[in-house]
Amino acid sequence: MSKNLLIPFFFLSLLPVWSQQEENYDYAYAQRDMVNRGVQAIMMCNGLFTSDRSLEQIFAQELAYLAHPVGTASGGDYIIDRNNKTVAIGTPGGTPVMRAVFRKGLGCVILAPDQTFAEIAQFPELTLPELAGDPAIIPWPDGDQLTKQALSDKVDMEKLLAASDWAFQRPSPEQVTLSLIVLHQGEIIHERYADGVSMHTKTRTWSTAKSIAVTLVGMLVDSGKLALDQPLDLVWLPEEGSPEHDPRKEITLRHVLNMSSGLYTVDNRGMEYAIGSGLSYWSGASSACGAVNRGLIRKPGAYWDYENYETLLAVAAMKQVLGDDRTYLEYPRRALFDKIGMRNTIASVDRFGDFILSSQVYTNARDLARFGLLYLRNGVWNGVRLLSQEWIDFVRTSAPATAHRGNFYGGQWWLVPDDRTDVPRDAYATAGNRGQYVIVVPSRDLVIVRRGLDYGRQGFDRWDLLREVIKAFEN
Repeated sequence: MSKNLLIPFFFLSLLPVWSQQEENYDYAYAQRDMVNRGVQAIMMCNGLFTSDRSLEQIFAQELAYLAHPVGTASGGDYIIDRNNKTVAIGTPGGTPVMRAVFRKGLGCVILAPDQTFAEIAQFPELTLPELAGDPAIIPWPDGDQLTKQALSDKVDMEKLLAASDWAFQRPSPEQVTLSLIVLHQGEIIHERYADGVSMHTKTRTWSTAKSIAVTLVGMLVDSGKLALDQPLDLVWLPEEGSPEHDPRKEITLRHVLNMSSGLYTVDNRGMEYAIGSGLSYWSGASSACGAVNRGLIRKPGAYWDYENYETLLAVAAMKQVLGDDRTYLEYPRRALFDKIGMRNTIASVDRFGDFILSSQVYTNARDLARFGLLYLRNGVWNGVRLLSQEWIDFVRTSAPATAHRGNFYGGQWWLVPDDRTDVPRDAYATAGNRGQYVIVVPSRDLVIVRRGLDYGRQGFDRWDLLREVIKAFEN
């Protein structure tokens, strides 16, 4: 409601004209248009060259949530260079042309509005050799070979199939389930894919990447290179004349992983696709600089506020302790992906070589099932501890700032909120835009993976999915 509507009518005629003005104009409109084209550039580039999807699939699903995509699958104001693996959206004049290029081992990188493909060689690549062995003949979970297992008498397959139908046959056409995997006691007991999707199809994790980020950070905490309750040793922007007095120096790793840094949050104030992390996701700005260039508006730890930059602050701290660029770029694969057979997972970077581990990871359903299994096994893989029990306990412990709001969030993982009494209390889950979920349920020895390309209002509920699946385990 306008504040003017609260003023008695007879007073309005006495007010000067300037006092009746309102700010209704979207001053970020031009940037939204630029970002929209950047979204399309990244989605088309990764869709074609990371995911091996067709243009028809990309326009029908990857781009379905855009209000006004440029062109159609048949053509339009975009250029695809399949030899050089590049995509350019738009034509010169007016809104900048937005360009994306595939880089080996890292997926697609968005260029700045004033850059051209002549600068491709400047962007990083990851040239580590592929993980040895043929996954088709390596037994699950290190590989993809499944063996016929005697199904536990605790599983009601009829109810499990009903839960699968519940996930795929949605009452809303905006909820598009691509894949569903149910692991019980470490084995795949149900696996299903939509038409045009297979076990090899890689799609964007969106914010499920945050749970991958916290795993990599946790390994550094376990090794003593980072500490949860030590202030982040970062250079905050803008640099003040007396940085030692900057109150942001009190922000710890725990604060940012709990989404409680106290810094001004950009992305959840209606500006996600105009400023903030959107500029690094889709427009070539530095994700690291954006993360540290925010002022403190609350006491660290006092208030929970979801923000992509919180994760990226932890990633910046991770980069700082890893040292050189090569060690940093190789770290996700060497520390995690290769250790648990996540051969289909690509963590992408911005043009400065900083991982966008708040959103931009491409992977398939089976790799996410492996990831969930690592947590179900309390951080142990093939008898080797990769992640401490203490760190798993941390990510599953509710952030103090959520106590009065339902204890729904831990350390970059989502928790069962207090008002849900129909699912196991010990369950915890990743969550990504458009319906990307990995649900870990220790008390039922379960991992559930759901991948989607939901659009519009979305609304697929991960805890409802868990409620339906556990009906098959109530014997």
